[in-house]
Amino acid sequence: MKLQVQGRTAYAYTGGKPFDAARPCVVFVHGALHDHSCWNLLARWCAHHGRSVLAVDLPGHRHSEGPPLPDVESLAGWLLALLDAAGVKDAALVGHSMGSLIALEAAGRAPERVSRLAMLGTAYPMKVSDALLATALADPLAAIDLVNAWSYSSHAAKPSFPGPGMSLHGSNRALMRRMQAGCSTTNLFHHEFSVCDQYRGGEAAAARVTCPVHFILGSADQMTMPKAAREMAAVLKAKVHSVDGGHNMMAESPDATLAALRAALA
Repeated sequence: MKLQVQGRTAYAYTGGKPFDAARPCVVFVHGALHDHSCWNLLARWCAHHGRSVLAVDLPGHRHSEGPPLPDVESLAGWLLALLDAAGVKDAALVGHSMGSLIALEAAGRAPERVSRLAMLGTAYPMKVSDALLATALADPLAAIDLVNAWSYSSHAAKPSFPGPGMSLHGSNRALMRRMQAGCSTTNLFHHEFSVCDQYRGGEAAAARVTCPVHFILGSADQMTMPKAAREMAAVLKAKVHSVDGGHNMMAESPDATLAALRAALA
């Protein structure tokens, strides 16, 4: 589904069902160097169980026109503008990693428009090491390999999604490389990891959030360790769900992640 948002074309996957703004809506927001495809299982479940779905490609990713936006605040404004373009009055926001910060900021800016907030693989502040940022600037493909290795709990994760024989490491590496190569205006890896690192609006946004909040965290997450989410979870009075696996829990632990999301949306 394509929409015009802030004067540019934006894409959202609707989960295999026609979009109906009259139904309860769930908006999925991906993380750095990803796109809507990371949400396929969760988006399809929601779309086939009475909800409308918008799994977005953020600006400069896959089917959404660029350039990438400069910070979390701009991305949150874009997300709210996308709701306007789709005719959505209010929605549940589900964000992973960088997307969790965008969802938090949007929920703080327009609390009356957010019915639920689910933050997956989150932390605040979402600090990125100087060494990784330096590698991203000098050799982004090497940085992608590092992050890909850290995104799973094992170097030989059991293939589980979308089916037997799928290489979790290989598919995620290919997706990140595709996003990096598809952005002609900037070094997307360095840009987006800097966006995460520099966001400092979390406390102010959290103070304005009024909806129920759920955190879904990978017990073996090496990118956003669960302990780095404790303080923000307490501030938001969030219910915390722990799933076995690493940062890319949607692929590594699909059934447990879906069960946690279903509880968050119930």
